Amino acid sequence: MEEFRRTYSRLCKESGAEPQETVLQQMHQLPQGRLDLATQSLTVDTCRALSKLLQKEALLTELVLSDCMLSEEGAVLLLQGLCVNTIVRFLDLKGNNLRAAGAEALAKLLRQNKSIQSLTLEWNSLGTWEEAFAAFCGALAANGTLRQLDLRNNQISHKGAEELALALKSNTSLQQLDLRWNHIGLLGGRALVNCLPSNRTLWKLELAGNSIPGDILRAVEQAMDHNQDRQTAFRESQARAHVLSKEVRHLREEKSKQFLDLMETIDRQREEMVRSSKASAARVGQLQEALNERHSIINALKAKLQMAEAALALSEQKAQDLGELLATAEQEQRSLAQRQAKEHRLEQQEAAERESKLLRDLSAANEKNLLLQNQVDELERKVKSQQDQLFLTRQELTNTAAELKMRAVQAEERLELEKKRSRKSLEDAEHLRFKEVEHMTRHLEESERAMQERVQRLEAARLSLEEELSRAKAAALSERSQAEEELIKAKNQVRLEEQQRLAHLEEKLRLLAQARDEAQSACLQQKQAVADAQARASQLDRQVEGLRRRLEELQQELSNKDQEKAAEVTRVRLELQEQNGRLQAELTAQEALKEKAAALERQLKVMASDHREALLDRESENASLREKLRLKQAEIARIRDEEAQRASFLQNAVLAYVQGSPLRTLSPQK
Repeated sequence: MEEFRRTYSRLCKESGAEPQETVLQQMHQLPQGRLDLATQSLTVDTCRALSKLLQKEALLTELVLSDCMLSEEGAVLLLQGLCVNTIVRFLDLKGNNLRAAGAEALAKLLRQNKSIQSLTLEWNSLGTWEEAFAAFCGALAANGTLRQLDLRNNQISHKGAEELALALKSNTSLQQLDLRWNHIGLLGGRALVNCLPSNRTLWKLELAGNSIPGDILRAVEQAMDHNQDRQTAFRESQARAHVLSKEVRHLREEKSKQFLDLMETIDRQREEMVRSSKASAARVGQLQEALNERHSIINALKAKLQMAEAALALSEQKAQDLGELLATAEQEQRSLAQRQAKEHRLEQQEAAERESKLLRDLSAANEKNLLLQNQVDELERKVKSQQDQLFLTRQELTNTAAELKMRAVQAEERLELEKKRSRKSLEDAEHLRFKEVEHMTRHLEESERAMQERVQRLEAARLSLEEELSRAKAAALSERSQAEEELIKAKNQVRLEEQQRLAHLEEKLRLLAQARDEAQSACLQQKQAVADAQARASQLDRQVEGLRRRLEELQQELSNKDQEKAAEVTRVRLELQEQNGRLQAELTAQEALKEKAAALERQLKVMASDHREALLDRESENASLREKLRLKQAEIARIRDEEAQRASFLQNAVLAYVQGSPLRTLSPQK
């Protein structure tokens, strides 16, 4: 404030005037940010210096100039300085007898100044100058910063009230307006009541002492209560918006935290999936090793089969040797018969016929032996064809196993792709996907185990068929050995006795017939076994086709699960949004109730403070009136002289101003 005093003194000296001592004393005594010059008679030079000071000073927020009896020029200078000021918030011009020029300067101030929030104009006569007051009201309509306006005791008539009503319709910032002790009357009250529905910010309007009917006053009170409720609701909504913004920020932070947690869980699940893939790769390696072992076993069995085929070829060679031996035996028998025919020409014809019959029987036996040999060859060819079919079935099984493995690998690749896609989704969808993948892997493992079991069963069937084939070959070999023994016996018996040879030949034929029957039965059994193997192969093909369809169905189910997951995520998001909306509505309702209760408490406090202030004002007014009466009774003569001089001075000044002004036609009528 010392700097303020020095600046004021310097400006006064620059303008060629001496600073007022009383003003300097007031500046020295006042606190920071407040300038109170109440009841100080300010000269024009002081007003000019203060105007320049207010244009540059950035420390004053309150300016009190009440009862300073400012002249027209001084008031205009001060108000011009305040037009460019951006710091002053409170301005008090009470009891300065502001006239038309002051009203116009106030209008200019309201249009240009954007900082003054409280303006006190009590005990002035702005209402007597209708045109100037209309300009003031027009500026008030355009002002957007003024919150409180005091126009008590300003001689405002019903026309001035109508101008104020027009201004209040357009004003959007004024909250308190004091119009007590004017001359508004019934018409002005009606105009004010009619303008209040258009104004949503004014919540306090004082109209006491204006000769306004009670119903209009009650309507004004109702409108003020309505606006006050609206203001409280607006403040509540602002508070709610603030709270909701905090909640939204909190929710965003929570969502970011949840997203980070979700990313951590996804990373952990990814690591677990990598570990599981490594374990599955190790398991596949083990399965591959087992398959390699089975392939080695199959190769060993193939080698055994080749050895059996070689043994069969050896047996066939032996059979051919036996046939040759049989042919030589026949030749020997023919030679013996010729010799016997030569030696026994004299024997009976019955012996010759018997011998010829035996020869025909022997030739028939040879033919039967050849037929049996052909049948054995056919059986061997059938066995070879069955072995080829078994080899083809084994190859088809290996192909199907490889195809299933390839499909399993493709399914695993697709599952990996699906997992990579689903990592961006929510945790619950990831959990569901993880369950589906586990189910799929379990199903694939079960199908692989089932296929391995089927392969094992087929291998067991093949082994049983090979055992049956070996048994059939052993039976054929035993029969061939028996046939060889019989041939040897026949040769011996032919040499010993013809009848015994014939009996042995009949026994041999019988045994050969039995062997043929047994070989035919074994061939039928092998045919049945081959048919069973073919049926099993067809069944395996159907099962493989069923597995393919199952895999396609599982893929379709997986896509359906993805769609259901997306639908579930959208539904959960909508439910969360609805819950957030309901929670916000509940919060707004609670905040509204809280703000309403706080507004009611503030209203009670304001009413109590207003009542106390009114009582104090009345008491101070009564005390001042008593003091004034006492002083007036003591100095009535001196006061009358001073008042007469002052009235004459004011009258001369007004007349001079009216006569010298071009707007003298606008002066109020007596």
